[in-house]
Amino acid sequence: MAKIFQVSARAGMTRVVEPIARALLRAGVTPNVVTVAGTVGVLVGALGFGARGHLVAGALIVTVFALTDLLDGTMARMSGGSTRFGAFLDSSMDRVADSAVFGAVAYWLATRGDHSGVAAALLCLAAGGLVSYVKARAEGLGMTCNVGIAERTERLLIVGVGGILTGVGVKPALEIALWLLAAISIFTVGQRMAHVYRQAQQLQPDGRA
Repeated sequence: MAKIFQVSARAGMTRVVEPIARALLRAGVTPNVVTVAGTVGVLVGALGFGARGHLVAGALIVTVFALTDLLDGTMARMSGGSTRFGAFLDSSMDRVADSAVFGAVAYWLATRGDHSGVAAALLCLAAGGLVSYVKARAEGLGMTCNVGIAERTERLLIVGVGGILTGVGVKPALEIALWLLAAISIFTVGQRMAHVYRQAQQLQPDGRA
């Protein structure tokens, strides 16, 4: 199934990112440094701005630094491929950043007494972690799991748009975005589990999953 964030858009962004990646590599900057710097930027945007109610600034900062996922990946490819530790670090920092984003959103909504919004934010956090875990566990068992309508980039874009719209006065936008995101995240978990189940059946000689 096609992703929400189309492959053509990703390819276009990659063409923009490649010159920056080359410049950083020439300057001696490693992909791992970019990974950590991107996470720090997301933490600043989420906790320093979003949690304090500066939703537009927070969403824009988070979006900019979340795009380092493309940058560090491009740098790793240009320098000969990602190392095992680089892949581990990237995945770990993604979880830190996601926790900060949805934790900040939940905190801000809680200060406003929006219990429904808090529930949606926590559900997004749990479902988003499960989306990533299912893929990692499948790959650890030797299977693939590159399916789903809402991967990490899509999830951050949805909550970012909701935050910006709420910040400019469209009050229910963030909560609507969170409930939409929770629904498609849960659906993505189902897609991935079904995909892995089919693979497991094919790999098991007696047909058992």
